[in-house]
Amino acid sequence: MSYQKRTALALAAAVAGSVVLITAPAAQASVVDVNYNCQTPIGAKSAVSPIDIKAVKSGSSYNVTMTFQKGVSSSPVALGAGAMNPSAVINLGGADKGTVAVKGPANTAEIPANTPIKISDLSGTYVPKANGKVTFTAGVLTIKALGTTTTCTASNSPGPSLELDVTGAAGSGGAAGTGGGGDPAALPKTGPLDSAVALGTLGGTVVLVGAAGVLWLTRRNQRA
Repeated sequence: MSYQKRTALALAAAVAGSVVLITAPAAQASVVDVNYNCQTPIGAKSAVSPIDIKAVKSGSSYNVTMTFQKGVSSSPVALGAGAMNPSAVINLGGADKGTVAVKGPANTAEIPANTPIKISDLSGTYVPKANGKVTFTAGVLTIKALGTTTTCTASNSPGPSLELDVTGAAGSGGAAGTGGGGDPAALPKTGPLDSAVALGTLGGTVVLVGAAGVLWLTRRNQRA
């Protein structure tokens, strides 16, 4: 195999490795069954719902969505449109601690009596305070309807529905949304993705240098 071919193959392998690093997933999500015990105005009720949590980076924060795949609790009377308002907390673990508050819109259609209450998607904002792997686990669910409040807690110690690789955190101290001086979005990022981008840039530089070397060798051969 000629020197030029060996060089081209080596460069292609380096660039391919850089691409793999850049496109590596930054989050691992799984649907987790949560066994909710609900304290309602008419007594205790329980139900199991698979919970899915997703997070999408938006500037220096993340937009978090919590999805219930099955209904929980029920009402002895029909709930007209707009009568039920859900909210919940998501417990953080791993590199960051605390909770994320999420809430959803009121029901758009009537919920018949004695049927599982389907919870709409709940959404909120997570402002990280630390870099690293952060877990998101379903916490307390609150349902307000017809002037009453139902509180549902998980009784089966569910595992995380999401593990997020956080970079560009505002700082390790203070409350969520506050960091040590300056605009959090302007802080330098030193996470794996930035290293991958730097490697990709280096790979591009090597490709250019390699191409220049091939052209130099070709022209030298022609002069010879």
